Order: sequence, then C-alpha cells, then structure tokens
Amino acid sequence: MQKRKLGNSGLEVSALGLGCMGMSSGFGPPSDRAEMIKVIRKAVELGYTFFDTAEVYGAYHNEILVGEALEPFKGKVTIATKFGFEPDPVQGGAWMGLNSKPQHIREVVEGSLKRLRVDAIDLLYQHRVDPNTPIEDVAGTVRDLIAEGKVKHFGLSEASAESIRRAHAVQPVTALQSEYSLWFRELEVEILPLLELLGIGLVPFAPLGKGFLTGTVKADAKFAEGDFRNVSPRFAEEARASNQAIADFVVARATRKGVTPAQMALAWLLNEKPWIVPIPGTRNVARLTENLGATKVNLSPSEAAEIRKTMESHAVTGDRYPSAFKKLSGR
Repeated sequence: MQKRKLGNSGLEVSALGLGCMGMSSGFGPPSDRAEMIKVIRKAVELGYTFFDTAEVYGAYHNEILVGEALEPFKGKVTIATKFGFEPDPVQGGAWMGLNSKPQHIREVVEGSLKRLRVDAIDLLYQHRVDPNTPIEDVAGTVRDLIAEGKVKHFGLSEASAESIRRAHAVQPVTALQSEYSLWFRELEVEILPLLELLGIGLVPFAPLGKGFLTGTVKADAKFAEGDFRNVSPRFAEEARASNQAIADFVVARATRKGVTPAQMALAWLLNEKPWIVPIPGTRNVARLTENLGATKVNLSPSEAAEIRKTMESHAVTGDRYPSAFKKLSGR
C-alpha cells in the first residue's frame, strides 16, 4: 500500500483508510463481531494503516470493536475517532444533540482511550461543529490534551471554512473529514483551496457515494432496516432513478479503463491531491482488496478532466441528509 501524508502535519498513513462505521451502524444490523475483527486484521495484512471510528458508531460498540481488532498492532496503525455528541441519559445508545464543551471533550477522550485500548488517540476529530461552544475553546482543549500526551493530532469533520480557520489558529488542524466524491464536490469551491493553503489533509468519507457509485444500487433497490439510505433524500426511489446516469457513467468509464467502478471512483479522488486519503467502508474482505487496487490506477490529466467535465454536466437529485439532520450539518 502506498503512503500519504495528511497535509503538513507529518502524519503518514496508508493511501486508503478503512471506515469502520458500517460494521456497527448506519447500514443495517451490526455484523458478526468475530467476522469484523477478521476483516479489520486482514486490512492490516493488506497494508491499510488508517482506521476510522467514533463514539457514536453503534453507541460505543464500534470503538470497542476497533480497539480489540487493532490491539495487536499498536504503534503500527493510526486510529482516528471523534467527539461532539451528547448521549441521552435515559435512552442508552441514543444521542440528544451536539456537545463540544471542554469538560465533555475530556470525558469522551477518557472513554475512547479505554475502548480503543491505547495510551493516546492518534487523530481526534470534532465530529460536528457545536454552535454553542466557541471553536477556539474546542481547539484549545484538544491542544491541552495533546500537551498531556492523550491525543496526537487534531481534526475537524464537516466544518466550514470559517471554523477551520479559527480552529487552526489555536491548534493546527491535521485533517478535515468531510463527504467528498464524484457526486458530491461542494468542497471544491472554498474548502479545498483553504486546506491546501493551510497544509491540512482531507479524509473523504462516503467516497463511493454510500455505494451508489459502484453501480450496484438500482432504482428498485431495498435497504435493510436501520440502513441510513432508507431516509436519505438522495436515495429515495425517484432520486435514484434520476441519478442513475451518474452511476452508469462511472461504470462505463471503469469498463473502458479495465477497472471496477469502485476503483475508478477512488482513483479519481486519489488523483485530485496527494494529501487526500479516502476511507471507504466495507464489511467484506474482497472489497478491501478491490479498493486497494484503486491505488494502482493511473489517470492521465485528460482522463481526469473528461471525468470531471462529464460529472459536472450531471446534476445530482436529492439532499445528502433529511431535513431533520440539518441542525447537525456542522457548518
């Protein structure tokens, strides 16, 4: 596996990371624990060194899973986790809203350290910007945790350009994690230029469009109970039908190149900037190997330009999140 550095931070990770959320939540019932440990450890064997989790994924279960799976590889892998949500004291596993108050950040970090079985968190993201807590207080708290040896690097997720600038002025931001893919490119207007200016890496989540860019999600597809795509406007049946031309293009372009659609979508991201590290999620060892192949796909400038031009001519139907989620947009 090739390596990449996240901006100017010096943090070097595998060119592709593994998003672990779907193993515990977001895409239907949690997968078998023992099987997911095998998948994560196989990823290490294949050269993945960058693993992404969060306290809210499966209500702590994902951190516990990742911690157990990666314990034998301490010092050889990078684990990223996140804080920023308020647990519901009445309903276990439910979340009430945003909370990035300094004391709460410290409480989350102590819990994450135990669940991940590490002495320090490699990369700690604010999961969503909390409008009720100044971003300077958030960055200052993480700065203190870094000084105390409990955290190594600071990150933000789905943050605005203003929030990034303000946080970075207090504690250098190593990476921004936000959705970025062939069918969601809003970051290119303001965020990507700012990241390049400040020397901050980008970690795109949902780089395969939550599966849509693989060409396997058809207009009549049915998702499992608990799958986020059941409530995503972008995955409503009408939206899928309207967006099918996008998936069809990726499939056709991949076939022409002699690669899979997933490899094409990931290769396009890797081709954009050397400090971009996508984190596709999977529960399947075969997909780990397939995704890895994207690091060997070379796109010429003309190929990349052709892909971009075609995608820009296809308007995407449907919002990323339902309206009820807008308050957690993090912008």
